Amino acid sequence: MIPITAIDVQDAEPLVSSVLRSGLIAQGPMVERFEESFAHAAGVPHAIAVNSGTTALVASLEVLGLRPGDEVVTSPFTFVATLNAILEAGATARFADIGDSDYCLSPDAAAAAVGPRTTALMPVHLYGQPADVHRLDGLAASRGLALVEDAAQALGATVDGRPVGSFGLGCFSLYATKNVTTAEGGVITTEDDQLAQRLRVLRNQGMRQRYQYEVAGHNYRMTDVHAAVGLPQLGRLAQLIDSRQRNAEALSKGLTGIPGLRLPAVVDGRTHVWHQYTVLLDDDAAVDRDELAARLGEAGVGTGIYYPRLVFDYDCYRDHPGVPRVRPEDFPVACSVARRALSLPVHPKLTADDLDEIIAAVRGVLGG
Repeated sequence: MIPITAIDVQDAEPLVSSVLRSGLIAQGPMVERFEESFAHAAGVPHAIAVNSGTTALVASLEVLGLRPGDEVVTSPFTFVATLNAILEAGATARFADIGDSDYCLSPDAAAAAVGPRTTALMPVHLYGQPADVHRLDGLAASRGLALVEDAAQALGATVDGRPVGSFGLGCFSLYATKNVTTAEGGVITTEDDQLAQRLRVLRNQGMRQRYQYEVAGHNYRMTDVHAAVGLPQLGRLAQLIDSRQRNAEALSKGLTGIPGLRLPAVVDGRTHVWHQYTVLLDDDAAVDRDELAARLGEAGVGTGIYYPRLVFDYDCYRDHPGVPRVRPEDFPVACSVARRALSLPVHPKLTADDLDEIIAAVRGVLGG
């Protein structure tokens, strides 16, 4: 089976061993090294390491001082962590439809969704391609809103040469399947010195120094063991991105011209880091998305459906007691993409033979 994702962290073994031998396995000097390297990769002065991408989102919203009833406008086509973070921060989730070229939050739809209680915009840089963050940043500035980038899947992606995570508060995931992983972990990036200081206090039980409490905080810390796993990958981030981009180019070349198959497009001015290579099945395709996934699995090609339903389309959110903090509406583009999207392997461990096998398997099912 060619897996949908593959993890390679063997080059971290010397650093991990050095941390274990040191006896300093909680947050310490390795986390500091990791933060410095990450800040450089994201093009910002500050990177605050935390224990998950979800935590990064929660802390970013909390440090903005949201109050009950404040709204965050975000995409309905995303992983559930985006919504869970908004709820955990005490805010209300308001959604806007996505664009049909990048599958990210539409600036026009977001502008229409902004209301008197809106406090922040939270675009999701989906599959490794940035949202139209220039327009969203402009919208935020014109309406007096904060911009929180859910960049969980997009480390290294850029918009007109500017890295994602440098426009607002950038929130990254380092989960096991991400392009750079620490197994579990996350990072918040910012150019704001004061926000960075407050985030460092917030993640450390509200302490600036030991037993000097300034706020009611949390234990959001990353360990030195986790940082040691991720640090070597940051050193070869350009190589990892290049491998994914070359694999995506090979897939697009080999899959061009298949009836009913829509290939992913890279929007002008943006770089795509290909966390996922996601195709859409049109209504005139030989089979639907679920049938294609099943047939590819039988042929030895792993796939993923990211995501099968809109993020709020579950009873636990629709039947939320009390004042509704999740506001579902009709989002035709997002609904269409959720019904038709299928991700194919694009990770750096694919060989040329693997890519040929994937292409042949897709053509074997869809023809063309």
